Amino acid sequence: MQVRIVRKFEVAIDICAFDLASLDGTPMPAFTAGAHIDIHLQNGITRQYSLCNRPTDRDRYRIAVLQEANSRGGSIAMHALAEGGQLEISEPKNHFQLVEAATHSVLIAGGIGVTPILSMAEHLAAAGESFELHYCTRDPARAAFREQLTGGHFAKHLQLYFDSAGEAYRADLGALVAMPEPGRHLYVCGPGGFIEAVLQAARTAGWGERNLHREYFAAAPQPRRTDKAFQIKLAKNGRLVDVPDGETVVAALAKAGVEVPTSCEQGVCGTCLTRVLSGEPDHRDMYLTDDERAANDQFLPCCSRSISPVLVLDL
Repeated sequence: MQVRIVRKFEVAIDICAFDLASLDGTPMPAFTAGAHIDIHLQNGITRQYSLCNRPTDRDRYRIAVLQEANSRGGSIAMHALAEGGQLEISEPKNHFQLVEAATHSVLIAGGIGVTPILSMAEHLAAAGESFELHYCTRDPARAAFREQLTGGHFAKHLQLYFDSAGEAYRADLGALVAMPEPGRHLYVCGPGGFIEAVLQAARTAGWGERNLHREYFAAAPQPRRTDKAFQIKLAKNGRLVDVPDGETVVAALAKAGVEVPTSCEQGVCGTCLTRVLSGEPDHRDMYLTDDERAANDQFLPCCSRSISPVLVLDL
């Protein structure tokens, strides 16, 4: 759908927020805390950005974008946009939902990872739910929406941590996750290394995987490794498609005339998630949980490959 940028403003160093509204003023489609939208930029790039406003807001969507030093084009293009311009976006999708039955929610954000966490906090605060919010950044000037977070109804739930303030003011991850209980759920978003550190601390403390929820913004750089060629079998017509070393499954399928929708192309967003009917995938994504990977009944063909010589897909 087409939307207009009705407001663009800075919320921290190198981070701009954008308020997006419908062209005719009609309410935006509803969304839930933790949701994101796809933005289709004029340079042909599609990127996902989390909605960070209250889910009850129907007059606009708010996103925040960090201008990355090593941008692949998305953040640079977003920061070049101006108020009044138009964008094409998808309706909201949510792969990072709050668990309704949770008795307490532990929200942990690193850097720009605060965006979906902020929407979660707004929802939980409005509903009077039990939660705590921990936000870690390098220094106060890089903490997005700091004034909003430190004011009003967030004050009793919030703890900020700044690396620049010294060791005593950095987050003790072990202490933050020291109380695993069946009804407590943990949600973390931020840089890949930060997420992994939080999850490892939680596992060490005894948290169960079903109580751990994460959302990655980008996949961690992977070392180049030699990949064996294999074949994809299309279950609906029995056709075999060769996937050589150095080519993704998505690219090989596209050459064969089979289009699989993609977006991030890094195994982060889940757009290309495809059902596996037979064979053993070589999972290389950041989207599936360990339990979902172990089931071997789905994979992300934008980045993952196959351990078995033939992988049968529901295509």
